Amino acid sequence: MTSLRQTGVIVITGVMAAGKSTIAQLLAERFDRGVHLRGDMFRKMIVKGREEMLPEASAEAERQLALRYKITANTARMYVDAGFHVVLQDVILGPALQEIVESLGEHPVYVVVLKPSQDVICTREQHRDKTGYGIWSIDELDRRLTEETPRIGLWLDTSHLSAEETVDVIWKRIWDEGKIAPLGRPIQ
Repeated sequence: MTSLRQTGVIVITGVMAAGKSTIAQLLAERFDRGVHLRGDMFRKMIVKGREEMLPEASAEAERQLALRYKITANTARMYVDAGFHVVLQDVILGPALQEIVESLGEHPVYVVVLKPSQDVICTREQHRDKTGYGIWSIDELDRRLTEETPRIGLWLDTSHLSAEETVDVIWKRIWDEGKIAPLGRPIQ
């Protein structure tokens, strides 16, 4: 465990079944004061009127996703202000990744993009308790990640790494390769 580093936010993204939850939990546990912030929990809190993100999303689904990201970023900032290292984990694709980074204000921000192969995603999806894919295809989400998401931070092919090995690689490389300069613009 360590508390030597300045508190900040590590953003972990990737497609469903990329290993975000497992990696974020293990990474947060490396800090003396660590928080694993699951952005998807804010989606789940909407018990009535929730619109899911679909490949052809409605305006309301887009609005709810933007709200989820805003709440997640605000919560992350509050934890950092209270002296915690935050590992923020969610499916954040396309321009939204840059927007989340910018919304984290003056705090140090690090980005990790988990990018295992589509075959590995398919295998992991088959062995999970939850189902992430249905209307979404692995190919479509991977395309959105690869073609529409800005190439910022540390991108890792974790296809042949265990969760523990992945966290070790992240821990060694993120402080230089994953750091994004604080940009200081909250999501409006």
